[in-house]
Amino acid sequence: MITIQQETFSIELITEKIRRSSKNIGAIVTFVGYVRDFDKDEHKKLFSMKLEHYSGMTEKILTDIDKKANSRWALTATEIIHRVGELEPTEPIVCVAVASKHRNDAFDAARFIIDFLKTDAPFWKKEKTNKGEYWVDDKDSDHKQKKSWSRTSEKS
Repeated sequence: MITIQQETFSIELITEKIRRSSKNIGAIVTFVGYVRDFDKDEHKKLFSMKLEHYSGMTEKILTDIDKKANSRWALTATEIIHRVGELEPTEPIVCVAVASKHRNDAFDAARFIIDFLKTDAPFWKKEKTNKGEYWVDDKDSDHKQKKSWSRTSEKS
């Protein structure tokens, strides 16, 4: 399931929802990304981050990423939640939860989903700091991580 929302989420409730709605679960792997309260520039203080998205297109791309993960690994359930709006440091931004019969499928699929989400989903982040406001650029490391999936076999 794909959800874009302003409200925070509970990883415990998401995990419980998957446990109740799915059968044949041997593992649930979750990833939660947070607004960082630190930066490589130790003199920069983040006050907040505004997240925007391209409604309709974002959901379509996340659905496509989810379908690719489900075709590559034997998954019993997936949940992708991404928040938008004004967020403060330490607040959760994104959740990826993946259930499968076997842990390796769940671990690999969760990492695959977040790697593709970071590069392909149309989200924009604007940071408000003590050094001004600015839009956050893509990271080369995210694109490199996504590219690494093309070097792996079709089925892990």
